[in-house]
Amino acid sequence: MSLVQAWNTFVEGDNLAVLHTLEPASVDLVYIDPPYNTGSDFAYADAFAGHDAWVSMMRPRLIAARDAVRQTGAIFVSIDDHEVAHLRLLMDEVFGEANLLATVVVNLNAKGRQLGRGFATSHEYLLVYARDARACVLDASTTSTVDPADFPLVTDDGRRFRHLPLRNTNKKFNPVTASTLHFPVYGDPATGAVRTLPFEGSEEVWPVFGDGRPAVWRWSRPLIDERPDDLVCRHVAGKQGSRVDVFQRDWLHPADRPDGRRKKLRTIWLAEEIGSTDTAVAELKAIVGHVFESPKPTGLVLRILETMPNDAVVLDFFAGSGTTGHAVALANAADGGTRRCLSVNSAEPTRRGSNAALAGLATVADITRARLRAVAETVGGGLEERVQS
Repeated sequence: MSLVQAWNTFVEGDNLAVLHTLEPASVDLVYIDPPYNTGSDFAYADAFAGHDAWVSMMRPRLIAARDAVRQTGAIFVSIDDHEVAHLRLLMDEVFGEANLLATVVVNLNAKGRQLGRGFATSHEYLLVYARDARACVLDASTTSTVDPADFPLVTDDGRRFRHLPLRNTNKKFNPVTASTLHFPVYGDPATGAVRTLPFEGSEEVWPVFGDGRPAVWRWSRPLIDERPDDLVCRHVAGKQGSRVDVFQRDWLHPADRPDGRRKKLRTIWLAEEIGSTDTAVAELKAIVGHVFESPKPTGLVLRILETMPNDAVVLDFFAGSGTTGHAVALANAADGGTRRCLSVNSAEPTRRGSNAALAGLATVADITRARLRAVAETVGGGLEERVQS
């Protein structure tokens, strides 16, 4: 099966059967939120006869997903404590230990679950694996956590920046361990100019730590010659009195990042950054009603999407309430991207008496379909629908 040009495609059917129809190496990014095997009474079945049965269900699906992922692609899998240990071993088996990129702790319930005994659990996990870590294009950074207030200085034309010491502040890097970066530069604190060769009005400046011990620069001579306007010479107050030092102008919007400043993602994602189960329920309620007890927030998937190019082909074969397809449409609408998402869900009956059943949604596929139809109408991008026999 190949994906059409609509932003969203939904296939109703057994996900393993659908996975076997995908073209090899046709997907850039997989995100799944599989059953956690908790035994809970959600809109769908979430109980298997022990860990072995759960692993036996997951293994062939992960193998088929691996075959569908390009060498440059990656997979993100949500899970909680019930199966995280077994999933980690299974992912190592299928994708290879060397391709583990991160185990992210996701804080989806800031207050913690107050029901039952024991700890108030406030987190889940996100296991992130590359198809091939050497070729993977995943960029583990984001624009969303960059605070413009961290760049307090402003040029006459309105560009924001901050000053960072050109000296390497890590004492592991010194004239012994990085001898080629220990050299003098020449700066004029009156004009701020910095060069690698002496000029009129300049002073010789060596890299030193605050206590006066020799240090090294972060930039080489060729890089300083290439970007002298990104450096500035200033007087600073040190432990041994006033001295001249050199600083880098670190820009909020660097010239080599047209999409804006990015910051490395940490491995703890907070609800205040990506949303929570409560905000996810509210999102879903606003578009189709309260028909799914534990959806993921679109903010979680939007952060995942940020790590990959904006033309990525995305696959979610445990589509649940359709959060992934919703997030893909939101991302495309926001940045003009051309991402496409294939969502797969089965025609498993919803639980009698559940909110979904009471709303007339007879199967879990009906839940996904209803949301993605509403997304196509409200956000755009179209929707292709199929039934896999």
